[in-house]
Amino acid sequence: MDSSVKRKPHPVAPLRPADRVLVIGGGPAGLTAAYLLQQVGAKVTVFEGTGMLGGISQTAQYKGYRFDIGGHRFFTKVEPVERFWHEILGPEFISVPRQSRIHYRGKYFDYPLKAWNALSGLGPLEAVRILCSYAAAKLRPNPVEENFEQWVSNRFGKRLYQIFFKTYTEKVWGIPCTEIRAEWAAQRIQNLSLAKAVINAASIQRRSTKIKSLINEFQYPRLGPGQMWETCAQKLANIGGVVHMHHKVRSIELRDGRAVAVRCLTKEGERRFEGEHVISTMPVRSLVRALGDAAPAETRKAAEGLRYRDFLVVALILEAENLFTDNWIYIHTPGVKVGRIQNFNNWSQAMVPEPGRTCLGLEYFCFEGDGLWNSTDEELVALAQRELGELGLADPNKVVDGTVVRMPKAYPIYDSEYRGHLDRVRDFIDGIDNLHPVGRNGMHKYNNQDHSMLTAMMVAWNMQGAAHDVWDVNTDFEYHEEQRLEAQPAAAPRAD
Repeated sequence: MDSSVKRKPHPVAPLRPADRVLVIGGGPAGLTAAYLLQQVGAKVTVFEGTGMLGGISQTAQYKGYRFDIGGHRFFTKVEPVERFWHEILGPEFISVPRQSRIHYRGKYFDYPLKAWNALSGLGPLEAVRILCSYAAAKLRPNPVEENFEQWVSNRFGKRLYQIFFKTYTEKVWGIPCTEIRAEWAAQRIQNLSLAKAVINAASIQRRSTKIKSLINEFQYPRLGPGQMWETCAQKLANIGGVVHMHHKVRSIELRDGRAVAVRCLTKEGERRFEGEHVISTMPVRSLVRALGDAAPAETRKAAEGLRYRDFLVVALILEAENLFTDNWIYIHTPGVKVGRIQNFNNWSQAMVPEPGRTCLGLEYFCFEGDGLWNSTDEELVALAQRELGELGLADPNKVVDGTVVRMPKAYPIYDSEYRGHLDRVRDFIDGIDNLHPVGRNGMHKYNNQDHSMLTAMMVAWNMQGAAHDVWDVNTDFEYHEEQRLEAQPAAAPRAD
């Protein structure tokens, strides 16, 4: 199906009193949907395949240290999400100053890019080359914007693209920028260009608050993002919901075109649960596999074409303080494998239990089964320690301990074929009115936490009579930033 053609609204089976709702996945989207539906009388059961809640927004723990699987700012313009966060966590939020920079060949550059900072830091000769390249892009823009390289080059010029976008982006995704769809760039680098960066840097206009990247402060749970979802699961249980850990959904039963049960692999063997609705946050590829032969062959083939980028974080504990002021640093410097470094002391001091110490999270992007993924924890700690020293960010001899957390399928890949594959899967899934994909992996969509939550909220509202297009979340800039939502149904749960 041509993705430019507007789809018919996905039919949604209405929620009836005491319906059993089976929620696959204990991350932000799954727990949001579960909590809201339990509030309005559904009988909700959540199945989490691991021993941790929060998905990629979990907070890992090691010897009393807490660290994110990547950094997770709590900043949103989606009012229902804001209300939900504060209903769940309330006074446990702290306010954190934001600072993030780019490390490139021993120098630091502001992120988001600020024109004067970038041009002066690169030197006068390189600055002239960048401005000439930018002028050329404005005079002769690429008429086609199908991939990441074309989209960014048209807005920043080819030279700046090569310095600040190409190497890092290919490190993150493991594929050439020419194979990454332009829509990913449009979703992640919205409303920014070199010209806008110049204007913002010169303080000529004051609308920079419209640009989501340019915030200077954010909310953060005192004990990390996992605290939000651990607390949410507890509050869900308090109102009658059930959360099953170590219940990995292996199959979803269809009968007469509707989902009627899920089967889970547990520590005690296989268990079967019946329900009237199934909400899925599992990766789309895994969802179709769980449907088995009930899905047409072309749907199964399309699902197998969807790809994912995996991720691991090496947490290093150092006998040192005040290493750098950033929350995180993007590593664009060639010659090292690390992609980003978090300083968890600068997120919340409560995450680092021992005074005089620092916990850093070095993030590595990989594919499950490749050399990085299959390295031993000891090898990965040694690699991270060595690269920390090579970058000059800390004395590697100050490292006193370390651990590794691996996160499969952390990022859905927007390659050149993904849209066609996803549309074919949706052709089938959209015909099942009580099966509801939500969230980042559930929709194969690179949403932040707040937009993943919004998809779950919309499904809950739709089950009560609303008509939101869940798939439009985070695709249009005005909608993305302003969130002019249609009125919620009278029965929709509210968090205020």
